[in-house]
Amino acid sequence: MASETAPPSVTPPSGTAVTGPTSLQELRRLESSRRGLTDAEAEARLADVGENVLPAARTASWPRLFVRGVRDPFTTVLLCLGVVSATVTAWGTACVILSLVVVSCVLRATGEHRADRSMAALRDLVATTATVLRRPDADGLPLEREIPAAELVPGDVIRLAPGDLVPADVRLLRANGLTVHQAALTGESAPVVKKALDVPGPVDGGPFEQPHLCYQGSGVASGSGTALVLETGARTRFAQAHGMPARREASAFDRSVHGISWVLIRFMLLTPPLVLMANATLRDRGLETLPFAVAVAVGLTPEMLPVIVTTCLARGASLLARTHGVIVKRLPALHDLGAVDVLCLDKTGTLTQDRPVVERALDGDGQDAPDVLDWAAVNAWWTLQLADLPVPDALDEALLDAADGAREPYEGVAALPFDPVRRLATAVVRGRLGTHILVVKGAAEDVLERCALEPAERERLLARAAREADDGLRLLAVATADRPARIRPYTPADERGLTFRGFVTFRDALAPTAARALKDLATRGVTVRILTGDHPGTAARVCRDLGLDPGDIRTAGSADDHAATVVARCTPEDKARIVTALRKAGHTVGFLGDGVNDVPALHAADVGIVPRDAVDVARESADVVLAHKDLTAIDHSVTAGRHSSGNIATYLCVTLSSNLGNVVAMLAAGLLLPFLPMLPAQVLVQNLCFDAAQLAFAYDRPAPGVLRRPTVLRPRDFLRFITGFGLLNSVADLATFGVLALSLYGPDALDDAVVFHSAWFTENLLTQALVMLLLRSGRGLAEGRGPGPVGRAAAVLAAVGLLLPLTPLGALLGLSALPMEYFLLLTVVLALYAVALWAVRTRYERRSGEGG
Repeated sequence: MASETAPPSVTPPSGTAVTGPTSLQELRRLESSRRGLTDAEAEARLADVGENVLPAARTASWPRLFVRGVRDPFTTVLLCLGVVSATVTAWGTACVILSLVVVSCVLRATGEHRADRSMAALRDLVATTATVLRRPDADGLPLEREIPAAELVPGDVIRLAPGDLVPADVRLLRANGLTVHQAALTGESAPVVKKALDVPGPVDGGPFEQPHLCYQGSGVASGSGTALVLETGARTRFAQAHGMPARREASAFDRSVHGISWVLIRFMLLTPPLVLMANATLRDRGLETLPFAVAVAVGLTPEMLPVIVTTCLARGASLLARTHGVIVKRLPALHDLGAVDVLCLDKTGTLTQDRPVVERALDGDGQDAPDVLDWAAVNAWWTLQLADLPVPDALDEALLDAADGAREPYEGVAALPFDPVRRLATAVVRGRLGTHILVVKGAAEDVLERCALEPAERERLLARAAREADDGLRLLAVATADRPARIRPYTPADERGLTFRGFVTFRDALAPTAARALKDLATRGVTVRILTGDHPGTAARVCRDLGLDPGDIRTAGSADDHAATVVARCTPEDKARIVTALRKAGHTVGFLGDGVNDVPALHAADVGIVPRDAVDVARESADVVLAHKDLTAIDHSVTAGRHSSGNIATYLCVTLSSNLGNVVAMLAAGLLLPFLPMLPAQVLVQNLCFDAAQLAFAYDRPAPGVLRRPTVLRPRDFLRFITGFGLLNSVADLATFGVLALSLYGPDALDDAVVFHSAWFTENLLTQALVMLLLRSGRGLAEGRGPGPVGRAAAVLAAVGLLLPLTPLGALLGLSALPMEYFLLLTVVLALYAVALWAVRTRYERRSGEGG
């Protein structure tokens, strides 16, 4: 390996702004020198500034997660209703309500605690060791030693070599052909050239574009360097991103559930006073109706919502983890996945495999030229062998794969490895007797500059190279030269008077599952947006290769860039801004990223998604962690989210419409009858039976149509739905009054409170069983499927309604047997109700489809 040389002092021209201190000023500020710190100085600084480690991620304890579950609006309201029930000595109601609160909070806390433990197992260090220059004392010679990266301190001088992870924020003092991968920080897929500058010049762009600085989280791709440690631990840019607050705006799930919750909460808070005032005014019944008023409020409450939601999401998350290795850190994020209609991602590593492949080799006229590929492979092989490189460059690896065997006829003599300054690599091989052949490849401008060409011809070839680059291809130029054989070493001065051979073009290797996954996401109504830091042509090429129409490609910062399918030249701030703009436009946005540069966008999205091998800070900022950076895993996750969300939506439609109808009927009956329409204990048992049956929705399979579109819980849609179906349900309840009058022969029949309570109890459970069957997620009775968990639960609910009044428990509740005439007439009412329910549902779905 070539020895390092100190860079010459660079003085900026007069009037040029200087962006930072000189290397000497930095050394003085840190009270260090190019020879490094002494052991005593390093030890004192370590005690002062602390270890060079990322801030520990604090995971919430199980009790804290349990208490957090109580903040859910419905859980809080249920808790309040339980306290009110206990206050009026309705102990059965209070115990059941409080039990639901505990079960919901336990399920939610357990699921999220399990996800936190899975995430803790994925944590790893950014770098484990570092090569540092330390002196035993002030007069001692500096010695290289390998120490744990945690022991580095500001002022240390470290060595960087290929394959090293940069262990801290550093400034280069020396560099020899140094390039680093900054993908974890900036998203750039190609290595970035870094060099030592004594006096930095002005730089357009952010700190990551400054060539003399390297940051923790990047990795050395090639070359070597000596660097001064500027910041360690919590003061590095990587750690600052790691410590970003995890709070984000309310997600799609939070907005939807809270919107529905607060509308219902207002109704619930309004119902008890209305019941009390109406009974006091019209029936001269005062506080004795308070238990009934509380029971009516509980009847309007979807008591099982926290349990159903948590069970659906926990089952979906568990299934994803078990079958696809996907970790859902925050359970509501699974619903957000089901609601996603825009997925934003970078192309590198997602649509492509982050490795190039040879597209074609061509001559100066654009015709296929296989010999150009052969010469490029000869250069790649002998440069790798003779320059003692640790690993082949990605482009060289692609050349060797594409031209296997091309190097065999040649014997290598010498090599000049790639240099980021001259942007060339040269291999020297034996030619005919007494000759050597220089095989040169590199950037088109630099190779053509060294070829024996007329200016016009050089300009023509440069224009062809530019066209290939605009088409999204990477390009290498290849040239050769015959030289007399010699023993004297070859130098860059020999790279002159070359004969141009042609170009080799490369494209990004496509991820094998990307094209299919894009089609699957499109069929599910998910629009993919590409936010990349690459050249617009490169991004467009990848989209076309995958069958995705790139449309009008925009660069970040242009007008309405958030509306474009592909946005190129994106900074981290641009990605977060575009995601925020999409959310404000009414979309539910998912963002897939894996680097520090993606953290702002991960926070801005409704659901942040990262692969398991993402940098630590990105994993901790995300809601969902994939086993691999694969769009297929996202498709599976979206499907699981819609499965869970579809069941939640069905539960809400069924329970809210049924509950609203019952409450309207109860209020009407309470004003018409000389007694309470149903005893509080009977209301409680009826709710318990209906709630227990609805647990089946957590295990139901939604119709395929539910999985083909985003599932969003829109409060207005739900209110329109439950109002229409709730009023229909109340009509069926009121029709039962007529049935009772006819079946019990005479107007005085309705004065029998026991008969009325029994009849209405049975009718309510039967209508609720019908609602469960007919209002499922897009499923019809004519689908030819088995009854499933919901069908079986509805059958059990109907059996309880018919049989409970005949049992001793029914007698304890104040229920009695009913005459056969009642059941005959009730069958007619239920048949008419089922037909009306089916007709209204069909009309509603048709209108919803036209509106969508």
